[in-house]
Amino acid sequence: MNHDRNAMDTSPAALDTLVVGAGISGLATAFGLARRGHAVEVLDAGSKPGGVIGSVRHEGALYETGPNSALDTTPLIGELIAAAGVGAERLAASASADTRFVVKNGRPVALPMSPGAILATPLFSPLAKARLALEPFIPRQPADREEVIAHFVRRRLGREFLDYAIEPFVAGIYAGDPERLSVPAAFPKLHALEQRYGSLLVGAVLGARQRRKRAETAKNTAKSFSFRGGMQVLTDALARGVGRVTLEARVVSVSRLSDGSFLVVYDKDGETLTRHARSVVLAVPAGEAARLAYPLAPEATLALQEIEYPPVTVVATAYHREDVMHPLDGFGFLAPRVEHRAVLGTLFSSSMFDGRAPEGQVLLTSFVGGRRNPELALAEDATIFGKIAAEHRSLLGVRAPALWNALTRWPRAIPQYGPGHLDRIAHVANAERAVPGLRFCANYRGGVSAGDCIASAHATAESLGAWLKAPVTA
Repeated sequence: MNHDRNAMDTSPAALDTLVVGAGISGLATAFGLARRGHAVEVLDAGSKPGGVIGSVRHEGALYETGPNSALDTTPLIGELIAAAGVGAERLAASASADTRFVVKNGRPVALPMSPGAILATPLFSPLAKARLALEPFIPRQPADREEVIAHFVRRRLGREFLDYAIEPFVAGIYAGDPERLSVPAAFPKLHALEQRYGSLLVGAVLGARQRRKRAETAKNTAKSFSFRGGMQVLTDALARGVGRVTLEARVVSVSRLSDGSFLVVYDKDGETLTRHARSVVLAVPAGEAARLAYPLAPEATLALQEIEYPPVTVVATAYHREDVMHPLDGFGFLAPRVEHRAVLGTLFSSSMFDGRAPEGQVLLTSFVGGRRNPELALAEDATIFGKIAAEHRSLLGVRAPALWNALTRWPRAIPQYGPGHLDRIAHVANAERAVPGLRFCANYRGGVSAGDCIASAHATAESLGAWLKAPVTA
C-alpha cells in the first residue's frame, strides 16, 4: 500500500476514480471498484486509513476509538470481509452480548427481546404493556406526512416505550434526539412497516418473512461481530486491497474539465499537487463534501450544509475485575434521558469479545455528549473522567479507581437525519445525475452504521463501475 505517492499527475485518464475520504465508505467503494478492474486512488487528510474506525492497544488491552462492532445485517458484509482476506480474523460477539440493559430507577434492567419477555419485564408498567394491544388498531399516518420518531412512538406505542426503549436506542445509534429525527429518513423500515401493514406488530411478523427471502436480518436480531485485532482490521485490509491510498493529503478543490473529467487539487507535505480522474467519489462528512462540491453542484452544497453533527466523546476505561460488582453479562447499558445520567451508555467491551482486556481486568467503553448533552462532550478530560467514574460506581458497583482511561473526541460525530433530510438527499442525487462521474457516499446517506456504509459503498461501486464501462456518447 502506497501512503506516500504524491507526484504530479495530470495526464488524461490517469485514474478511473479518485475517492476523497478513507473511512469505511470510501475504502469499501474504492475496494469494490479496484476489484472490478478500475484504476482507483484514495486521498485522505488523516494519518491512517479508517476514518472514525480505530483500534488501539494499551497496557495489554485493545480498545476502539469509534465503532466497537458491526451488525451482520446483509450478505454484502460477509462478502466484503472474505474478499478483503480477513475472514479468519472475524470474531463473533459472545452469547451474553445478546443481553442489552437499559437504566431504570438507577439500575440496569435487561431489555426484553421477545413477546414473553415484554410481558415479564419490570422495564414497562402493566398499563404500558396493555397499551401495546391497541397498536394494530391505530391508523397509519398519510404516507407524505413526515413525522419525527418521538411523535411516531408516542402515537403507536405510548410514552413509556419512547422513554425506556426508543429514546435510549436513538441516543445509542445517532447520539440524537427522537424529537428531532425523521422517521422516513432515520428509520425507513419502521415507516415502511406502518405504511405497508398498518401496524408495527403485524409488520414485524410478516416483514420477517420478506427479510428471510432477501437473506437479510433485522438490526434488532442481527449478531454483532468484530475482529481479533479490532474493527481496524477490516479498514486496513481494504486499504491494502486498494493499494493506492495517499494519507495526510488535504483536498483543496475538485473541478470538472471541458472533456468531462475531474481535476483534484490537494496539499501534502507542503506541496500543492494534482490528480486527474474520470470520476470522483466524495466519501467525506457532509460539511467537507459541501465545500468540495460547491463549484460542481451548488444546490447539493446548500443541502449538505444543513446536516448537523453533534459532538461525542468516547472513553475506554479499565478496572480490576474484582472491583466491579456487576456481572457485566451483556452488551452494555443505555441510559434514557429521563434517568438524567451523564453518559449516553457504556459497552461491556471485554464481555463482548475475547482479548479486549488482560486476565483479571475488564474494559468498558462509555459515550458522552450527543444532542442530549453536547457541553459535556467538550468538557475537560478530568471532568469527563470524573462523571464516568461516578456513573460506573452508581450503576455497575465499581468500588475502586480506574486503572486507566483513554479518551477520543469527535467534535462532529454522527450526522442527524432530521426533518427534511430526504429532500436534502434528493438534491445530492440530482447532483449525481447532473454531473456525470460525481458520486457522494458517506454515512449521512443510507444509514450511519458500518453495515449501512458497506451496503451504500457496494451500490456506489456498482453504479459507478457500470458508468465507467459504458460507451462514451457524443
